[in-house]
Amino acid sequence: MTPTTVIDIGRQAVEVMLMISAPLFIAALATGLVISIFQAATQINEATLSFVPKLVAVFITLVVAGPWMIAVLVDFVRRLFGSIPGMIG
Repeated sequence: MTPTTVIDIGRQAVEVMLMISAPLFIAALATGLVISIFQAATQINEATLSFVPKLVAVFITLVVAGPWMIAVLVDFVRRLFGSIPGMIG
């Protein structure tokens, strides 16, 4: 197993991690932005006001995008496990 192989596997793992986490981060970011605009417009400065909507948005995103996220992760793990004999020999 060469250093190039290890770096390539690490790069692929980071790419999969970013792909899987992106929908959740985007949902939390968009919800936080909307709540922040609402707070600025109404001058309500409550820090806990954005927590529950963010939690709900991330949960809904997880329910909607969950099957795709699992499929991406399972595909990566299958390719990784399938390439183990080639790495060893």
